[in-house]
Amino acid sequence: MSRYRYGAYEDGPDPLAPPYDVRAALDAMGDSVLDGTRPGDALRELLRRGLPDAQGRRGLDDLLREVRDRRRALRDRGRLDGTLEQARALLDTAIGQERAELFPDPGDEARLREAELDTLPADTSQAIRRLSDYQWRSDAARATFEQLRDLLRREVLDAQFQGMKQALESQDPAAMQRVKDMMAALNTMLERDARGEHTQGDFDRFMGEYGDMFPDDPQNLEELVDALARRAAAMDRLLASLSPEQRAELAGLMEQAMQDAGLAMEMTRLGDALRARRPDLGWGEPEQMTGQDPLGMGDATTALAELADLAELESALGQDYPGARLDDIDEEAVRRALGRQAVDDLDALRRIEKELERQGYLRRRKGELELTPKAVRRLGETALRRVFSRLTMGRAGDHDQRDAGQAGELTGASREWRFGDEQPLDVVRTVSNAIRRGAMDGAAGGLATGAVTGAPPAAPVTTNGNGSAGGNGHAPARPAGVRLGVDDFEVHETERRTGAAVCLLVDLSYSMVLRGTWAAAKQTTLALHTLVTSKFPQDAIQIIGFSNYARVLHPTEMAGLDWDMVQGTNLHHALMIAGRHLDRHPDFEPIVLVVTDGEPTAHLRPDGRSLFDYPPSADTLVLTLAEVDKMTRRGACMNFFMLAEDRRLVSFVEEVARRNGGRVFAPDAERLGEYVVSDYLRVRRGRR
Repeated sequence: MSRYRYGAYEDGPDPLAPPYDVRAALDAMGDSVLDGTRPGDALRELLRRGLPDAQGRRGLDDLLREVRDRRRALRDRGRLDGTLEQARALLDTAIGQERAELFPDPGDEARLREAELDTLPADTSQAIRRLSDYQWRSDAARATFEQLRDLLRREVLDAQFQGMKQALESQDPAAMQRVKDMMAALNTMLERDARGEHTQGDFDRFMGEYGDMFPDDPQNLEELVDALARRAAAMDRLLASLSPEQRAELAGLMEQAMQDAGLAMEMTRLGDALRARRPDLGWGEPEQMTGQDPLGMGDATTALAELADLAELESALGQDYPGARLDDIDEEAVRRALGRQAVDDLDALRRIEKELERQGYLRRRKGELELTPKAVRRLGETALRRVFSRLTMGRAGDHDQRDAGQAGELTGASREWRFGDEQPLDVVRTVSNAIRRGAMDGAAGGLATGAVTGAPPAAPVTTNGNGSAGGNGHAPARPAGVRLGVDDFEVHETERRTGAAVCLLVDLSYSMVLRGTWAAAKQTTLALHTLVTSKFPQDAIQIIGFSNYARVLHPTEMAGLDWDMVQGTNLHHALMIAGRHLDRHPDFEPIVLVVTDGEPTAHLRPDGRSLFDYPPSADTLVLTLAEVDKMTRRGACMNFFMLAEDRRLVSFVEEVARRNGGRVFAPDAERLGEYVVSDYLRVRRGRR
């Protein structure tokens, strides 16, 4: 008997995993869009805030806050002159021990030695250089001075190669010789790479011999150069952060230490090569450390290197430069600075951005992020829910019916199906048409349903005499099935219901933003468009935006719609476009809704150019009212929604109401959607 072992699916993503749910993220992003924010800015706000899910994923702002806290903690960690202070203390100790040895000796040699000690330079590095050839009388002073020189060698090498201090604690001459061999091999490898002669094999051999000196475990020469260059730049910043006197003294100590170790030339070669390869690392930029505890040169260099990494990470997390993307953030830098949880949070943010695009809610066009029709439909539903949540309860019998309904009462007749039909399918006549067509084509009898043209047919289905599939244990015969084609489909005819031609005219002028009404107008536009297209598909709606000119707004454009920073409220042009929409639907009931915060201040000239004038010119008012009269003759009732109480606007809309018979509303911006949707429903109920 075969045995089977079951385990986690390891060959790529789990094929049975549910699709990544981006609805909550899209709704959160949609809140900003509906408030008047552009889609790209709304996505950035979402990524900054974090994901609104049960996992509580942090956003970029949270990560940025942690990075800044980490930088403050590092700055408070200690002072940068710890090695200099420690070197001075050891030097003073050695000199004191030597003086103690010389004091009891009454001879002239002792006095000469004391005079030599008295004339030592105040600069620690110069004093160490003067004492390098001094014949110490005190064994304790000689040991202290050697301890000082070893300290400097370890600190300088640890500043350049992290972790070198521990490797040299034993003071083994062989260990120092190995360091010399490593640096010579490293400089040779860098020179070969500059000539284009370096190979990965060279690097692997180098790491095989000296890899224990590089705890970061670089995988290639570029990674090694990056680590060394960052540390060398940090050491350079350390020197720049000291006072001029301290800088000169510490630089002298470093030079003396490298000369004593026989590494001065190799260190100079390495420093020049690293600076040439990575000039972008901010060499020589000072950094302030505010702590009280002195830090050794290696520890101070580590702190400064980490501060530089945090500064770079802070810039990447800020995302405030042109073309910023989440992919710019170094995941390894996040891991080093903030830990594994921060990496998971960053991955979650990256995934939500990618999933919004992959699942068809966002797309990029000409470098700009925009919402797709799929996303606009969802945002429109959200806007509509907001509007209906504010509406008062309807009269008895009103209810939210979510199942699909018919377009009207059945007439008993049927007709051919046409694209876009919502009438119920006449199954009997559809199948009969397929059978007759099959018979005419010489096909055999039987009943089977296949796919519509262009899709693979389904397997034929047969029945035996008692109505069950097959019979007597034998496979049933497989007569050729009757296949359904597009031309076979018929639908039941229904009584035609009266459709409406709806025009919503929305003011896009700059004053809408100044008065804080632009976001409300945008939400209203999406809500009404969604209501008409989803609940009343037989209606024809057109959204028209107008400022100095007017234009038709398409669904995908509305979500990312922005106001126009121009002068002019060209209602004349908007009414002309709306009139053409009504004329294309002569059998529909006309509905015209106008949302504006100002009287007309522009009109189209005969040459098609817009003319702005404030206060409004007589020509602007005459031409606009002429279009109003045309609307009246079409039977269109114009209802105005005023978002301001300007005296000129009030006078204008009152004149329109007198000529057209429409109504005038003055809602607060927060209730604009409620007023517009309610008025559309009221007008439609009255004309059903």
